[in-house]
Amino acid sequence: MRPLAVKTLVLALLPAAGAIAAEVAYPGGWRDWKHVKSMLIEPGHPLYEAFGGIHHIYANPAALEGYRIGRFPDGAVIVFDLLEAVRENNAVVEGARKVLGVMEKDSRRFAATGGWGFEGFARGDPARRVVGAKAAEACWGCHATGDTRDGVFSRLRD
Repeated sequence: MRPLAVKTLVLALLPAAGAIAAEVAYPGGWRDWKHVKSMLIEPGHPLYEAFGGIHHIYANPAALEGYRIGRFPDGAVIVFDLLEAVRENNAVVEGARKVLGVMEKDSRRFAATGGWGFEGFARGDPARRVVGAKAAEACWGCHATGDTRDGVFSRLRD
């Protein structure tokens, strides 16, 4: 193959290779990470349709450092575990998992979305991705607002 043809082929394949490399992995062992906080979004909240239910936020060690200093380093991973809120016997309890959301900080791979990669795994199933290439509009559009610290809404609870 001629050098120009090889160069053209490599340049043509770079966007596809970048898309594969920019995929957010399902984080193994996340339940052993630091629990950051929990909350309940109920009917009447503006985000109820998309995010109604019980939320648990977990952070890996790099993300914990980010919570403490206000800027998240590359390698930080935050998990957003969203479960159905079930009312029974005058209590709100966890129901089925709706989605496991993941934010992964890598300034190079995810430069277009503030250094964050986003993915949602339907019902927590690593094979059922629900964000994919839609991260910019599905996630970063809200996370880029002034209501965050380095794109993160949650705060570390004492």
